Amino acid sequence: MCVNKPFTKENLERCLKELAKEFRKKNGAKIPAEITIIGGASILLNYGFREMTYDIDAIIKSSSVMKEAINTVGDRLNLPTGWINTDFINTSSYTPKLIEFSKYYKTFSNILHIRTIASEYLVAMKLRAGRQYKNDFSDVIGILIEQDRLGDTLTFDRVKNAIIELYGSYDVIPETSRLFIESIFEKDDLKAFYEQCIKLEFENKDILIEFNDNYPEVLNENNISDILKIARERKKK
Repeated sequence: MCVNKPFTKENLERCLKELAKEFRKKNGAKIPAEITIIGGASILLNYGFREMTYDIDAIIKSSSVMKEAINTVGDRLNLPTGWINTDFINTSSYTPKLIEFSKYYKTFSNILHIRTIASEYLVAMKLRAGRQYKNDFSDVIGILIEQDRLGDTLTFDRVKNAIIELYGSYDVIPETSRLFIESIFEKDDLKAFYEQCIKLEFENKDILIEFNDNYPEVLNENNISDILKIARERKKK
């Protein structure tokens, strides 16, 4: 796998299998490790609508040997540095309570237990981030569609309660996220809305890339929404 190639469900599982073998080799077979995979990679493992992701955000419960194993496997398979990383804990979407709402996924080599985030809590995390230039909103729609197909429909109350359980208050999520999730249950065709959302996210990403090229070091998390709003208004004119 080359550095620029994204993770799919298939090659991600292969990487996790290699990681489990390497960890077992370095740490022995007696003490297990646990990795809770979150974000896009969690969606990748649990649903069919997400085809790829470029990094693996995780919460790692293991000895320090795990870091060595991650680096060794990364070098062997030509993966990006930090292909599994814990940087997520420094974002607003992180809370220690996430572990409480994770679910078992699979065990590799009888030593590495992989967990992912349960459906409504994954939606809550995406709404907490609320990034209009990534896949946050389209991922929410995709999860709602898939959960409905699986016969475990997510209602607004389930999502709202998940937000409160994780973050203490529904109002902690951005206003754009609240407006989005409150309106989505009134949509007649979520699949069409999903496609619209994907298109808008790509457009927003391009806008921000162009802005950053023209005005380096100006863009930050606090002004992204305003910049996107101004850019869209100019396009309408």
